[in-house]
Amino acid sequence: MTDSPAHTITSYDDDLEKLRNLITRMGRLCEAQIMGAVNALVHRDAVAALAVAAADHELDLLEAETEQFAIQTIALRAPVAVDLREIIAALKTSAILERIGDYAKNIAKRASVLGHGGTMEPMVIVPEMARMVAQMVASVIDAYIARDPILAQEVADRDQLVDDFYTSLFRLMLTFMMENPTRITASAHLLFIAKSLERIGDHATNIAELVIYSATGERMTERPKRDDTAFVSGANI
Repeated sequence: MTDSPAHTITSYDDDLEKLRNLITRMGRLCEAQIMGAVNALVHRDAVAALAVAAADHELDLLEAETEQFAIQTIALRAPVAVDLREIIAALKTSAILERIGDYAKNIAKRASVLGHGGTMEPMVIVPEMARMVAQMVASVIDAYIARDPILAQEVADRDQLVDDFYTSLFRLMLTFMMENPTRITASAHLLFIAKSLERIGDHATNIAELVIYSATGERMTERPKRDDTAFVSGANI
């Protein structure tokens, strides 16, 4: 954990705390949106899915507020070193969280479509993947608040598990579609949902990189990816 030095101007510390609070609100909202969208999918609740999609507007407003306040803080305080890194990290993190919200919104929209059909066997796997990425988002926000590069690295390491999960689900969905051609449309929607979850995991890792750089001034080491879906075909599933 890395602590920021106290400033002689108390209002400066208040500005940084406000930025942290804005990021925290965005992160917790993203986590709720992810699980809300997938719960709507599981329960085939089209109304709940549309409510999750509508809530994305709140994230957009928070992202705009964070961006404006970060730029204002840079202009007024002329931060350097660790303070500048933290403010830039907040600026970039807010944009990433807004994008995570977009993915949750897309999941919710597809869940509203799938809510009109029957349950597919592969669908039961998706909630576990959602829990994994929602926990990554929650943990990386905790790392951001605590300026904890060790926790941030642990979050980044989990992304490999999400990639493995997605590759396995991708193979399962291809098999399901070949065996159930009448369910291809629904299966395609479910694949897009799984891909959105995989991308949320990537974005949580991007935030982890920002936390590490903000806290230490060093870039994260190698970031391996194990999404092997590009090499999956009917011959090797």
